[in-house]
Amino acid sequence: TYATQIMISFMMLSMVFVFVPRASASAARVNAVLEHQPSVKDLPVADQEHLTEETSASLSFDHVNFRYTGAERLALENLNFKVTAGQTLAIIGGTGSGKSTLVNLIPRLFNIESGEIKVNGVEVDKLSQQELHSVISITQQKAVLFTGTIRSNLQFGNPNATEDEMWSALRVAKAADFVKEAGGLDAKVEQSGSNFSGGQRQRLAIARTIIKPASIYIFDDSFSALDFKTDAELRQALKKDSQLQNAVSVIVAQRVSTVANADLIIVLDDGKVVGQGTHEQLMKDNPVYQEIVYSQIAKGDDQNA
Repeated sequence: TYATQIMISFMMLSMVFVFVPRASASAARVNAVLEHQPSVKDLPVADQEHLTEETSASLSFDHVNFRYTGAERLALENLNFKVTAGQTLAIIGGTGSGKSTLVNLIPRLFNIESGEIKVNGVEVDKLSQQELHSVISITQQKAVLFTGTIRSNLQFGNPNATEDEMWSALRVAKAADFVKEAGGLDAKVEQSGSNFSGGQRQRLAIARTIIKPASIYIFDDSFSALDFKTDAELRQALKKDSQLQNAVSVIVAQRVSTVANADLIIVLDDGKVVGQGTHEQLMKDNPVYQEIVYSQIAKGDDQNA
């Protein structure tokens, strides 16, 4: 018995020697994160500009270049475009072409290297982050739901939303039917929305996005888990929604059918704009866009995209 106790003590001591270096490395990393100074900072209050309600929604990029910290090459190069209220901007390109990076520049999650990004006519770096984020509503690439209820998740988008507004957003997002089956607005949402399918999580995330009154709505590849029929119905509903008709919609997608009806399509390849225009214009003279189209649909059927 004494020998066993001694051996157990030595085993516990050896485990301490294993865990102490791990704990030390973890503590150093936690401290590094806590002590890190954010690179995105607001101007002094006296130098800040402000948005006015009278100004209509718009989004413009003027010779924008961006690179990640420490990178040798630009992640995005010479972006130039402008969209106004009621228009839809679509961004398409291969994996790693910079689509998500582009949309992350709109709410100023990163500082650009050169150029200007304007929201409603005001440069984003001259606005406070709080004011900028108040006019932008975004659905991220990965649909994230929080533990609670459908109601509490929608209230993340608009804490003051009424039940009618919630149901209206759910109908536009084509989520009302399965929400009713689940038990209504007070239906339980498990951690990360694990009790809903991928397509249902995306539609709930879209409903949370559009319930917020905003000037710019961003959908970062948030239609990928939807079947083609639901995708088409959802896009039609978004186009008819009165709130979105007075705002700018930005859609990032892999499917040509999702972006074909956009007012302006930007084709990205390795961080560069290799084409922009409508679906018809790009089909005429843009080989990169043509390659994307023909990889998804039968050649000759592109008018049905």
